[in-house]
Amino acid sequence: MKNQPQLPGHVSVDQFNQMLVSPESFAAKPESLTEQLFIERSLTENRFWLRIMKEHALFLGDGFNRKDTQLIQQTDRFYHFFEQQEKKAHQVPKNAALVRKLNEESIELVHGFRNFKRNLLILIINCKVSGFNFPLLVDHIAREAEYFMRTLKKFNKGVLDPIQDAIINENVFWLKIMMEHSRFIASLLDQSERNLVNTARKFGDDFEILLNQARDVESMLYRKQPTYPIIGKMNKDSESAATELRAFKKAGLDLIRSCQIRSVINPLLADHVVREADHFLYMIHVLEDRLNKKMAEQSL
Repeated sequence: MKNQPQLPGHVSVDQFNQMLVSPESFAAKPESLTEQLFIERSLTENRFWLRIMKEHALFLGDGFNRKDTQLIQQTDRFYHFFEQQEKKAHQVPKNAALVRKLNEESIELVHGFRNFKRNLLILIINCKVSGFNFPLLVDHIAREAEYFMRTLKKFNKGVLDPIQDAIINENVFWLKIMMEHSRFIASLLDQSERNLVNTARKFGDDFEILLNQARDVESMLYRKQPTYPIIGKMNKDSESAATELRAFKKAGLDLIRSCQIRSVINPLLADHVVREADHFLYMIHVLEDRLNKKMAEQSL
């Protein structure tokens, strides 16, 4: 009986015994970050996100009631701090110790800004602060600050999440960001721009579907045994959707700059969300390269 060939679709004795073991024990281990990759990825993330944080400070300040002078002054200070840190990120030599120090400084600065955003959100929800900063927008930019800090902390530890977990994490984070961008755009366009409003809402619905699918995959496979084909497909689906949304945002940016559409969208904000779509696509390609290398290693 022991030598009997296994029938397709049936579980062997060894597989059955494994089914009583925690599935998390079969998960891939974190991967080491080489010094070169540590420097390259750290500088890329700092240069991108520090500019984003600087602009968050500007957008928040523009959205306050003009009587809230202390809040406006605080966002002005954050703008200045992030501008100085961004300059440093473009000037720092490609030396691991200096880059690690840059990361530590950025983490400390972003942590304070994250706290400001989170406390501001509570004040807005409790009607203590008025203006035009939507609660979901404040939550949105607080999540981006938290993401930036998490990324730099992992880099300073010299580790990368296993590729399966990294793809799940990045997609769950970015798909929600893209969904919200689409809906923010729809709400900031003049409602007479019916076609553009409807298109933006459709993008929001499409990304919500992808987000829910990614969360299903997260529930099934996060920190579990590697199952690469379905993970690769999720990344490809996100790439296709993000490419379409990026083209829509870029076209909208061009129309806003040339005053061809009616909206209350600051051209800088329009450019801001184009750059975030670009960064999502950059992350998708980084992850895809890692996944292809991992699959190639398994086939040897």
